[in-house]
Amino acid sequence: MAPSFRHRLEYAGFLLVYATLAALPLEVAMRLAAAVAVLAIRLDRRHRRIGLVNLAIAFPEKSPGERLRILVASHRNLGRMIAECAHIRRLTRDNVRARIGFADESLWRQIPDALGRTGILVLTGHFGNWELFAHVHGLLGHPVHLVRQTIKNPFIDAFVDRMRRRAGTRTLRKHAAARGVLRALGDHQLMVLPLDQNASRRTGVFVEFFGKLASTNSGFGRIAARTGVPVYPAFLVREGTSARHRIVILPRVPFASMADRDQAAREFTQLCTVVLEAMIREHPDHWLWTHKRWRTRPVGEPDVYER
Repeated sequence: MAPSFRHRLEYAGFLLVYATLAALPLEVAMRLAAAVAVLAIRLDRRHRRIGLVNLAIAFPEKSPGERLRILVASHRNLGRMIAECAHIRRLTRDNVRARIGFADESLWRQIPDALGRTGILVLTGHFGNWELFAHVHGLLGHPVHLVRQTIKNPFIDAFVDRMRRRAGTRTLRKHAAARGVLRALGDHQLMVLPLDQNASRRTGVFVEFFGKLASTNSGFGRIAARTGVPVYPAFLVREGTSARHRIVILPRVPFASMADRDQAAREFTQLCTVVLEAMIREHPDHWLWTHKRWRTRPVGEPDVYER
């Protein structure tokens, strides 16, 4: 489909915002973008409601006021992330260590040896600054392969893809990713797959997420079952409200081989989801709460987002 006038208008607005944030000092840009993001969620009733429904599922013990504060803090983080992306060209192999540290660098140093034997699946989600997470890996000498969803605006989609590729990130379109994922793992590459988005009945398997069944892409577990590659959870955690982050790599997720590969994949997906949930519980302001994570329901269950 050819780009429309609306696409061009949206792209012009996108470039204006990007250029404005890029022209400001990073700390100023982060404060400005965070303030605008908070204003946006306060004015956007639809997404505010989705976020509060999700937070009620995740934290039933918290008061409505506490959940709203988490949602607002999440949007502050989103604003900071946008500002950091506008400054991402200024990150280089020489200065990246001034912004990015490690919770345990010894795990990171094991990557070259592991890649000499096999590919690695990296379990992560839309957590912290996920764009910076992939970019930094490339600058540190380990570029990643990343499955991406196509952005509806083709100009913005191409812009974001160019930004990702600048540090060596290789992107695979979600609708045709399976063969590319297997090829990357066969070539002993780092393959980053987020596992925190709603999946359709066709592609998903129901596992517990914050105590409620959530349809989760079964491809992650099936790839692990088929290839036997190691799976390591990894996340980028912000230090306070600053532009500094640390890479948190967690121990390998154990995989139990079974005769029933579908059952093995489902149980592995559940284990991975438990890891994601634990990170989100520890840093609830780092997660994107306005996605309809529990949209697909088991047969007979009502839509949790109905008014």
